[in-house]
Amino acid sequence: MSSFVFSEKPIEMVSGDGMYLTASDGTDYLDFGASYACVPVGHSHPAVVDAVASQAQDLTYVQASYPHAARTALYEQLADLAPGDVDNVWLCNSGTEANEAALKFARSATGRSKIIATTRGFHGRTMGALATTWKDKYKKPYEPLIDGVEFVPYGDSEAMADAIDDETAAVILEPLQGEGGINPPSTEFLRTARVHTAQHGAALVMDEIQTGLGRTGSMWATETHDVVPDVLTSAKGIASGLPLGATLVRDWVAEGAASHGSTFSGNPIVCAAAGATLDVIESESLAAHAAETGQYLRTELERRLGDDVRDVRGEGLMVGVEVKRGANRLLRELALNHQLLALPAGRTVLRLLPPLVAEEEHCDTVVDALAEVVG
Repeated sequence: MSSFVFSEKPIEMVSGDGMYLTASDGTDYLDFGASYACVPVGHSHPAVVDAVASQAQDLTYVQASYPHAARTALYEQLADLAPGDVDNVWLCNSGTEANEAALKFARSATGRSKIIATTRGFHGRTMGALATTWKDKYKKPYEPLIDGVEFVPYGDSEAMADAIDDETAAVILEPLQGEGGINPPSTEFLRTARVHTAQHGAALVMDEIQTGLGRTGSMWATETHDVVPDVLTSAKGIASGLPLGATLVRDWVAEGAASHGSTFSGNPIVCAAAGATLDVIESESLAAHAAETGQYLRTELERRLGDDVRDVRGEGLMVGVEVKRGANRLLRELALNHQLLALPAGRTVLRLLPPLVAEEEHCDTVVDALAEVVG
């Protein structure tokens, strides 16, 4: 029996260690997809495993209205790591839920309904977050979605400035698009969104679900552009693959957030995993390591692949290789013939999201495999 939602691959995974996943037949696979950026400190990091095991022995669950040490510590840790004064924390179970909460909080705090999103953006699959996601293939079967969402071209500063007005509740965007093809924005575009939302009293929501926690070479991708949002969302790797999302907001959004809740908000085991994950990211300076290793990877990809690909782009260890033929076919070839796991980002982009502990030797393996497959 298999899932009717996921298209299962012909590789059953049974264990993981650092940069590698091991299949049921004993084959080791170099993981440069990191299961969609969900294991930033590597598979089964001892600190995360120990934190989960220790917490499970004491308490597996208590509802969030009862304070718990692991949850309180995570609130404080995220507030300390947040850019600027975006230091009020709401915990949930996924990136989609984090974005859903962000949209709700923005509408409640502003008393408005208009939401501006961007072309090629991806923000989740629930009815609100889905309405701000660009591709029709995700949306059409479930329409009608929530009203009041307008799209502007990603990277078009003039269009963004024109779209924001006194009816706008929020602008939601990724500081580097992931699902849309690994598309970096200009600093001007992000700052335009920041300036005009502030002028009109709207909330700027930065979706850092894929880009955050060191992925792009800084703790948050917005920091690279010196932009502080009103709302920041995080998930994926925040708890090393355990289900956790976070919505961080400024005071004015928190004060007007109205009623919201979640049964599993701040589960103690998941909070313990997140605290350990963040400790490793900070203590091992993995953001700086991602910046250095990511630069090496992009340089080698450009040098070796050259005119065989259309483009190599990204920041830190969030890298896209735009190829000239179908990405999915190449991904299958990489997995089955080179024991290398990667991801698509659209039909023609190979997406590389390795654990942040990747070293140059791992990058060399990837470059060698891609040079053979793409060539």
